[in-house]
Amino acid sequence: MRVVLSNISPEHADDVARALIERRLAACVNLASVRSLYRWEGAVQDDPETTMIIKVGEATLDRLVTELRALHPYDLPEIVVLPVDVDRSLGEYVDWVRHESAGPPDVGV
Repeated sequence: MRVVLSNISPEHADDVARALIERRLAACVNLASVRSLYRWEGAVQDDPETTMIIKVGEATLDRLVTELRALHPYDLPEIVVLPVDVDRSLGEYVDWVRHESAGPPDVGV
């Protein structure tokens, strides 16, 4: 299991989060309003953003990152992958994340 962090413009957050869930690439996406200060193209920026906290199973991680990159409106999206101590996490929750983010079922097989 992994947790992926990505900040995104508030107007795109719901659509991107919903797409990841509907495509079974994420089990859960928490959306939190934040204010981000950062340097971009030589100037300090001060913008409202939404932090997406995305829970995904290890087996689906690469597909999630690829899809998030394609859906994300930023030229250089923040996509940070964090490890999860599955031995100390609630096992039933870890299993649920793995199941719910297993990707779409194979069609026609």
